[in-house]
Amino acid sequence: MMFGLPRHGGDHGRVAVVGLGRFGTALARTLTERGIEVLAMDVDPKQVQAVADVLTHAVVADSTDDEALRQAGVADYTHAVVAIGSDIEASILTTTLLAEFGIPDIWAKAVTATHGRILDRVGATHVVFPEAEMGRRVGNMVTASLLDYSQVDDELALAKTHPPGRLLGTPIDTVALEDREGVRLVALKRDSGGYAAPAEGMVLAPGDVLVVCGPPDRVRDFSTPR
Repeated sequence: MMFGLPRHGGDHGRVAVVGLGRFGTALARTLTERGIEVLAMDVDPKQVQAVADVLTHAVVADSTDDEALRQAGVADYTHAVVAIGSDIEASILTTTLLAEFGIPDIWAKAVTATHGRILDRVGATHVVFPEAEMGRRVGNMVTASLLDYSQVDDELALAKTHPPGRLLGTPIDTVALEDREGVRLVALKRDSGGYAAPAEGMVLAPGDVLVVCGPPDRVRDFSTPR
């Protein structure tokens, strides 16, 4: 899963993160590491204290109280993430208030399809299902020899994998590979080097790491021993 949030600081790079469970905390930390100004809040003082040494702005506040949100300055942000998962009512009420504030970009975490539909109706501009997406990702990795896997949509997946045994010792022919396997070889990493565009004619070795993309079923089949 990839968030379409700003990549740098400034007036257009400020994000309010509401809810500091595992998902919200990881998100807030990642945004901060990218140089984005983050306002993080949670109703639980222990959750806020746990991130106080990492995040510049972390406050204890009840996000279902519009006055508490205003005092925290949330209404001045153009991006917000509702990372509340365990309390569905609080998640919905918080999203509703953020929409009423006129925040144009609201990302909300959903735990069920029904929850997601409600979040969409009350004003979330993006609804994400992190647990479901992680489950699908791991499910695909377990049944194939994949090092990493990400499904962009129903038609496109991106995966990191070692070369399947049937291709070891075979010179790279990207056109033939796409015709035969249904995947496109995007990059290749060998030994301790970095990722680079695959060189035609290079012979694949067991330790190579390939990045391939294509239809999800073809990407999975490519890495499944047969």
